[in-house]
Amino acid sequence: MEGKDQEKIRDAVRQRYGEIAKAEVIFSGCSPQGACCGTAPPPLDAHSMALGYSSEELAAVPEGANMGLGCGNPGAIASLQPGETVLDLGSGAGFDCFIAARKVGEGGRVIGVDMTPDMLRKARENAAKAGTKNVEFRLGEIEHLPVADGSVDVVISNCVINLSPDKPGVYREMFRVLKPGGRLAISDVVASRELPEAVRKNMALVSCCIGGAETVENIEAALQGVGFEGIKVLPEERSRAFIKSWFPGHGLEDYVVSAAIEAVKPGPR
Repeated sequence: MEGKDQEKIRDAVRQRYGEIAKAEVIFSGCSPQGACCGTAPPPLDAHSMALGYSSEELAAVPEGANMGLGCGNPGAIASLQPGETVLDLGSGAGFDCFIAARKVGEGGRVIGVDMTPDMLRKARENAAKAGTKNVEFRLGEIEHLPVADGSVDVVISNCVINLSPDKPGVYREMFRVLKPGGRLAISDVVASRELPEAVRKNMALVSCCIGGAETVENIEAALQGVGFEGIKVLPEERSRAFIKSWFPGHGLEDYVVSAAIEAVKPGPR
């Protein structure tokens, strides 16, 4: 993809999530129900619990951090340990960061990276409101992470990598910032069959987590290509139900599904 096309996608995604941050409305998954579908969203906690979050996790985050924008719970597959350093790609208002911060404890650290200034502002306000000391939020693109080489134990992300126009660049950056033996724990939308060209070129569908979805085979090959081992891409068939609710009547749930993605950077822990 040419640089001009990549920037067009980034601008569309940045604009959309900036509007979400400023609107302060409830969403359900990656697609805003009111804007895309005209139907009322389900209760936010019920939606989040359907994605795998516990009531304890939901109660522990500051108000306003959970905007209902994910497609899974990366923390459920991350097996986070006290003292670890965690990086969240596309951290939004900080929801997964605050959950991770409790798991890694005072001796651990969580870094959230987001390219949308309004989301970053919201996340920092949430951190100040909660008094969370082991979380920081940085402005940056996930293809060009503002994070040092070999400094992170775990990379998490929730329904964000599909939005990138340069996914190989994202995988290279994840590999770079991970310590030897570090791991990925990602929830994302993947294509279970080849997407129609009209879907891939529809900027609204790209910025709503559908048009940029890659196949399982392409994701596995890309991760392997940058050096990851122990690669697992596990689609969640039951996720088609909530994906259907993003764009009811369009049949897009026949093409995409949420998946848990895991991999390890070679080397001793």
